[in-house]
Formats: sequence, C-alpha cells, structure tokens
Amino acid sequence: MKPKHQSRFAYQFWLGSACCILFMLTAWLLMTAKAAEPSGQYKVGDRLPQNKGVTATSAAPVPASKPTPAPDTSDSYKEIRWEALIPKNWDPSKDFKNLDMNFLNDGDPRAMAALQTMREAWDKAPVEASLNGTRIRIPGFIVPLDGERGKLREFLLVPYFGGCIHTPPPPANQIIDVVLDKPAKIQMMDAVWVSGVLETTRSDTSMGSAGYRLKGMKVEAYVYPK
Repeated sequence: MKPKHQSRFAYQFWLGSACCILFMLTAWLLMTAKAAEPSGQYKVGDRLPQNKGVTATSAAPVPASKPTPAPDTSDSYKEIRWEALIPKNWDPSKDFKNLDMNFLNDGDPRAMAALQTMREAWDKAPVEASLNGTRIRIPGFIVPLDGERGKLREFLLVPYFGGCIHTPPPPANQIIDVVLDKPAKIQMMDAVWVSGVLETTRSDTSMGSAGYRLKGMKVEAYVYPK
C-alpha cells in the first residue's frame, strides 16, 4: 500500500498534467479547428462552415436601432464569423508562449499557477466593442444553461464542437450567452444558426464565462452551405 503522501503527490501530478493537456488542446483548437464534414457527424474541434462570401472583416452588421424595424427574417441579420468577435492584435495563445513544457514531466506547481493565470486572462478576454447593439446571425454549438419541459430558454453558443463540454471553455470573446424570447426545442451540442441583437455584456455561468450576450430572436437547425 502506497503512503498517503505518495498517493497525494501522484494525484496532484496527474491533475496538473491533465489540466495542462486540456488547456493546450483548447488553445490548439482555437488556432487550428477545421470545418466540419457535410455528414453532420461532428468531432471535437469541428467548426461549422459558413457562406464563402462572409469574412472576419466583412462590413459591419446592421445596427439594431434602425428608424424602421426590419422584418424578422434571416436577411435582416448580418452573418458574421467568430473571428469578428476577437479584437485585432489579441492573441489567445500568448500565455502559452512562455510555458515550459517540462512542467508536464516533473509536476512543477508553477505549471498550475501559469494555467490559472491563463484561465483568468481568457475569462476576461476583450470583446469587440463596435459590435454592441448589432443584429447578427452566427452558427455554433449549444451548451444548455436553462430549460423547461424539454426546451431551452438560455444557452451558451460556442464556435466548435465540444467546447465547454469535452474541453475547457474557450476565451470569453468566443462564447455567446444566448437568451431566447421563447423557449426552443434544442439540446446539448446541437448545431444551429442563431439570429438576434448582440450586446457586449459579460456573463459568468457554471459552464464558462461569456463575453457577449445575444437577445435571440430565432434559432434554426444548421444546414451545411451548398
């Protein structure tokens, strides 16, 4: 039987190594996540393809405060990419650049401290202020927060499959807290299009910290673009 102090050290080493691996995986997914295949069978890290004409530097979305309200159709919302939610010159992987990978081998407690610093930085990740109050349409995967009778009223929208569930939460500027006008019959990791008014309002939830909030007007099942 192992002495208690050895068991405790082994557990701390295992926990530290696991956390390092998970956070590195999350950072890697942010930088290299690929488009999902048309089959609809998603793997961790898959992103949803968007229309080819949409880029991270596309024209600004339609303001929410127009004199004459636009009809509630997909055409009244500007499709944007997740990259548009990240301010220029902000690097989500910068906290890894000075992280000595030898920490994974020797269980150095500084590894945990470095990862904690990175987690705090990601939870406070800056948002793109110019998007506040705009009408957007964006695809993503659902992380449930609040539901009733098999329907969801509030959920987190994340850019890739498995975010907040199979991997640590991405930075706050890559999480949208969606609050629907009416509950919708959707479930965990469903692929959807969400349309609504975006706000640069932060939300701390049990599943992750969101840098944006969306007043959801419409949720539609994701359809692979032709």
